[in-house]
Amino acid sequence: MLRFDPFRDLDRLTEQLLGTPAGTQRAPRFMPMDLYRAGDAYVLHADLPGVDPGSVDVAVDNGTLTIRAERTLATDEEVKQWITSERFAGSYLRQLSLGDGIDAEHITADYSNGVLTVTIPVAERAKPRRIEVASSNRSAQPRVTSS
Repeated sequence: MLRFDPFRDLDRLTEQLLGTPAGTQRAPRFMPMDLYRAGDAYVLHADLPGVDPGSVDVAVDNGTLTIRAERTLATDEEVKQWITSERFAGSYLRQLSLGDGIDAEHITADYSNGVLTVTIPVAERAKPRRIEVASSNRSAQPRVTSS
């Protein structure tokens, strides 16, 4: 029976580029995330199950948002016999380019229940605004003067 696996080709490419199977300790799978706009901010949710909150690092430098995290598993010394080992350990890294309309000084991050939430506010200058239209009371018709 054949099953569709959308990541099979990506894993194969990763193996060719890195020389190691994807999902192993040396090459963990990517950090899945959702990104959407809610009001005057963008909200990013990244799945980081089993990651120690102390290892999560969120930084902004030169218009780039960088998320780093580390996941560790039991060492071989702690384990008498592995029955199966499908969970991977290692470093996660995700970088996003931020546009000019972002208020980088007020970005916040929260890690709860294995999900990192980063709130990226829109800068005041980039928020939509209404332009008031002024009208002058001058008549558009030419004036006629008598002599």
